[in-house]
Amino acid sequence: MGAELGAYVREAFGWDADVVVSAGPRGALGQIWRLEVGPARYALKEIFGEPPSEALIEAELAFGRRAAEAGVRLPVGHPDRAGRHLLSAPGGGTWLRLYDWVDLRPVDLAARATPGELGTLLARLHRCAPAATTEPDGGPPAAWYHQVPTEQDWPQVGAPWAGRLAERVATLPELCAAVAPADPAELIVCHRDLHPENVLADPAGALVVVDWDNLGPAAPGRELARALFDWFCDGPDADLDAMRAMYEAYVRADGPGRIREAADFSMLLAGRLNFLLAQTRVALDPRAERRHREWAEREIDEALRILPAPRQLSDVLALTASR
Repeated sequence: MGAELGAYVREAFGWDADVVVSAGPRGALGQIWRLEVGPARYALKEIFGEPPSEALIEAELAFGRRAAEAGVRLPVGHPDRAGRHLLSAPGGGTWLRLYDWVDLRPVDLAARATPGELGTLLARLHRCAPAATTEPDGGPPAAWYHQVPTEQDWPQVGAPWAGRLAERVATLPELCAAVAPADPAELIVCHRDLHPENVLADPAGALVVVDWDNLGPAAPGRELARALFDWFCDGPDADLDAMRAMYEAYVRADGPGRIREAADFSMLLAGRLNFLLAQTRVALDPRAERRHREWAEREIDEALRILPAPRQLSDVLALTASR
């Protein structure tokens, strides 16, 4: 795909220099391509599935400007020479967006300062966020973040992971009893996907937020609860000391969210379970490309491993209540 893609974007963006394309990281919903255009470097994101709407792109650009003014670092997006921030990929079926390339690496979770830096970053994002009671396209807040799958939604198949899935599904009634929509009065624009692959470090160690495609309304306390687990709970053992440090840094930086009740884990639980369900469907879909099915299999394994247990939610409620 490299040569065809390079020629396509060269024409679309009006570049004079040759374009050298190499594969970068990929996620469940997209692939990053590194472009070298003379001395300049860019990140071209290939988006799988449905493209982001024009309203979502406009909301992302507007919130990105606010976040940058608040001291949050993020890659700058670029329109093509026709002013478009979204292009159809050659051959169709996927979509393209162009950003500045930033040399990034995973955040050092062992560093003592990391929980505090993450808490401060999230507080900055929440402080600068406007109120938002609808999705960027005007629809109601996405059920993905406050509605869990029913027992009937889960596949009943002989896949390698079917036994583990059934075991975890058996815990869902207790785990999901408190999941519910947030109070509309609490909703602000949130990133909604601040896991460790989307908050990275530049060569100087500064945090950079990427992948804003899921931006939309959420209660700040719910995004904070999800972030604590995304960063400091990798399986059966949560790092409660790191969670406490991140939460305290967020509060000190005047972040508006608080974690006070079981319902504040709605975004965490609904998001994790809906993602897991989506990956099981991709893995079992004979029409899906092999690369997507293989990716989904790996994601299922991880999603089952990191799905929180009721005890972990209770432990986090205890530490936040004391603050």
